[in-house]
Order: sequence, then C-alpha cells, then structure tokens
Amino acid sequence: MKLSYYIQDSRLELDPKVLGLLAELGAAGFDVCPVSAAGEVQEGTEMLLSFGGDGTYLAAAAMATELDLPVLGVNFGRLGFLSENKPEDVTPALQRGDYYVEKRGMLCAEGWCSADGPQLALNEICVLREGAAMLGINVSVDSRPLPTYWADGLLVATSSGSTAYALSAGGPICMPDARVLIIAPVAPHNLNVRPLVVPDTADIRLSFRSRDSRVRLSVDNRAYDIPADSSVSVHAVPEALKRVVLGGSNFIEALRARLLWGGDVRNMNQ
Repeated sequence: MKLSYYIQDSRLELDPKVLGLLAELGAAGFDVCPVSAAGEVQEGTEMLLSFGGDGTYLAAAAMATELDLPVLGVNFGRLGFLSENKPEDVTPALQRGDYYVEKRGMLCAEGWCSADGPQLALNEICVLREGAAMLGINVSVDSRPLPTYWADGLLVATSSGSTAYALSAGGPICMPDARVLIIAPVAPHNLNVRPLVVPDTADIRLSFRSRDSRVRLSVDNRAYDIPADSSVSVHAVPEALKRVVLGGSNFIEALRARLLWGGDVRNMNQ
C-alpha cells in the first residue's frame, strides 16, 4: 500500500517516535512518502497520514478532501479527538486491515468576496470582531431570522467540531455521526441567548453590525479579514471527508480520557 504523510510542525520531522513509526511502516512493506501540499501526493496513493495534533489533522483533511483520499490521524500532539491514534497502534492495524473508513460531514462557507472561492471546514466556521467594539451578528436559519447576537463573535460547528471551539463556547457535545449543526455565540453580551442545535440540512446566513470596517472570519485553521458589510452563507456538505478509524476506537472512551468526562470520585469504579 502506498501512503503519504503530512507534518505541519517541522520539529516533529526528527522526533524519535515519528522516525520509529516510519521505520515500522517501511519494514512492514508500506511505501511511505512525505508531502506538504496536495500537488505532491503521488499517483496510486491510497491513504494520507496526519502526524501531529488536531490542527495538523484539519490541514491534512483539507488536502485529503481535495484528493478524495481517506485520512488517518496519528497523535503526536495533546488532546487529539481527530488525530486520535497512538503511533504504536498504526502499523499493526494497517497490516491486519483492522480499520474502516467513515464519512464525516463538513461545512461550506461562501458569499463574501473571496478570491479562493467557497471554503470547507471540518470543525467550525467562526466570525469574530476585528476591533474593540462588540460585534452584532444577524443570523437566519432557512430564511427565518434569529435575534441579533451581540458578542465577540459567533461560530457554526459540525458534530465533529462539538469537542473543539464550540465546546469552549458552551456548546453541547454531539456524537460524531449526529447530523446536526451548532450555532453558538462567543462571549455573548445577551445573557438570554444560548447555543442552538439545528439540522444539518439548514441554510445559515450571517451578516454583521459593526463599528469596524472589517470582520475576522476563520474556517477551521484558515483566517480571512472580510468587509463588515458582507454576508456569509454556511451549509453542510454531507459525507465530504473520508476518515480512517482503527479498530477499537471509541468516542465515549475518548471523552473520558481526554476531557476527564464524568471525573467524579463516585464514578471511579465505572
């Protein structure tokens, strides 16, 4: 099997664990090549490996989506909900064929003056104030307006992104296969607004009320400064990403291990 691997943090290139994994894969008969962009992926490549944390995985996911390749996250970072697999588990699982490919939905943002065209996000699309003044965000869901959010910003997240920025904004944790979107304000000044869960079939439109001329738009780990008088359209793209899941992967156990979910002395024997 021909594999490509992507490293975002150059400090990992000489990490003993990375070198050890590459040596294991080579000894097992896998043809492994480094890549830094989609155009470097060789013909016949069957899988893209992401070496790092979830930020690296998001960059690799954008590349894999462009090439229609499945992507496997190998955790050399910290929490690792997307890049969840331990380096020592990868080679044996690939040798045994003990993995499957699941499809995850993504978000598409379009409508502002972007030379790059529509942008895909796996975790979330977020708008934030550019200056010191509070930002008003007008939101409509399927052409039905919500009350204006007055906040530092607002995000629209997928179920995959529910354990990322949306979680710190007070959003709910969703199972990865839940077909929903989360709308959550960031540091809202309206005390009577809460995160809202909508079906992933919803058409969401954002516009702004700002004293500043620009608004910051982030699409996963890519940032843009957009005119404050522009609007952004957000909709789901079902099953856009092919994600490799090794056997034994368990989302609930990941919550326990990474977020200490249910960390209560009364639960220690569960």
